[in-house]
Amino acid sequence: MELTITIDKAGRIVIPKEIRDKLRLGAGDNLILNCEGETLTLRPIHAGAPLRKEYGIWVFHGGKPLSLEEANRIVRDVREQRERENAGERSR
Repeated sequence: MELTITIDKAGRIVIPKEIRDKLRLGAGDNLILNCEGETLTLRPIHAGAPLRKEYGIWVFHGGKPLSLEEANRIVRDVREQRERENAGERSR
């Protein structure tokens, strides 16, 4: 996709909404600017942002998805820990 954009008096450019949405870019996101010859390249930095707003809803991006077995094990472990803590509180 090739678009023509304009630099304002302060040296800023506006990335069109269609591209921001496609790349999931929002206010405050960081970009890497690379300049080689007469070519400028912008690349988004997504590594440090596990929460992203997608279609008005906050979505956690935490890397590789868990398997169903691993998710069930984690839920079971957390529930058992909570039950132990609750049982300890009742016995006081």
